Amino acid sequence: MRIVIVAVGSRGDVAPYTGLGLRLREAGHDVAIAAHAPFADYVRSTGLGFSPLPMDLRAELDSREGWRVLRRSPLALARFARMYAEHATAMAEATAAAAEDAELLMLSAMGWMGLHVAEGMGIPSMGVFLQPMDATAEFPPSLVTTRSLGGWGNAAAARVLRTLGQRPFRSAVRALRARYGLPDIAPGELFRRLEESGWPNCYGFSPAVVPRPADWPPGSEVVGYWWPAAEPGWRPPSELADFLAAGPPPVFVGFGSMTAEDGAELGAAVAGALRRAGVRGVVQAGWAGLAAEAGDDVIAVGEVPHGWLFPRMAAVVHHAGAGTTAAALRAGVPAVPVPAAADQPFWADRITRIGVSPGPVPFRRVTAERLGEAVRAAVTERRYREQAGRLADIIATEDGAGSVLRVVDALASRT
Repeated sequence: MRIVIVAVGSRGDVAPYTGLGLRLREAGHDVAIAAHAPFADYVRSTGLGFSPLPMDLRAELDSREGWRVLRRSPLALARFARMYAEHATAMAEATAAAAEDAELLMLSAMGWMGLHVAEGMGIPSMGVFLQPMDATAEFPPSLVTTRSLGGWGNAAAARVLRTLGQRPFRSAVRALRARYGLPDIAPGELFRRLEESGWPNCYGFSPAVVPRPADWPPGSEVVGYWWPAAEPGWRPPSELADFLAAGPPPVFVGFGSMTAEDGAELGAAVAGALRRAGVRGVVQAGWAGLAAEAGDDVIAVGEVPHGWLFPRMAAVVHHAGAGTTAAALRAGVPAVPVPAAADQPFWADRITRIGVSPGPVPFRRVTAERLGEAVRAAVTERRYREQAGRLADIIATEDGAGSVLRVVDALASRT
């Protein structure tokens, strides 16, 4: 079966699908990933096919309007939808081009344009989401708030936001469906149809982190994480290997795809926090341009596979993106989440609730004092490392990619 995975977003939104794609390929499927063009080399290096999607997300976020998007509010979510909607027509065309000759579309949470493409082509589709998107009474919408609105309010808010979030894309969707001779469909009707049909949707996180809500629709299952493919031939830089060998395990600090107006100022706060906590540090610049002065106790690094680096850390300070959160849990180390927007506060809240973190330090409230106190707690209070180790043992027994493969095989048997 020729499978196209539509993975829209930052590197953390793409990387887990490389491992999933390789698992599917090992089972005999022909797999390609459709993602933003800057990820072409990365995806191809794993041996998977690649189809480009428009938009440079880093460039979009590293602007004054992008900084306004990186906030936690319904207004920021609307700005994020509007930012993507400006590329909606090009995104629809690129998704359709990527799907040529495909026999199955697998869609990330932001790859939903593929629903209409799959319907138009008469092929099956399924969800492979990294964050909870179905409405539930058990917790509020993961993209907006961590404060419960009550059972009815949680579910109602998720449905309303899901529907409203489609409005900026209506004209592009209408044109796409007309291209395939399909009638227009309102967002509410689309989601109702998906729920009633039992549309298959595999959530790529552990049930030990987010148990499957009892009121999710049939077809939506929490299957466990899938992991980024190993990068062929990668070796740690000698400077990093020497630094790790020269002293006790350090603390990693990196904010992934989050951008910052002043990377130097943020870097100074991070350096101050590490000094206050009395720990060595591995600092990754990331999209924030995090600037930290290297020295005997701090080393600055570029891209380093989290699967290799995190198990060697005393703790991980990260932005609480879905992929980085998963990597830290897999490594069995305590975490200090520094969430900014979208689903990040949700994951920060989750890892605090399950006992692997002393609690979040919001991205826009980072100070040397606040972050230093949290880092000190993470590395000195044994309960966080012990619980992180227990969670890592559970996660190691799960086979999220295998569960997806079984769904794919079931879909293949029907075609």
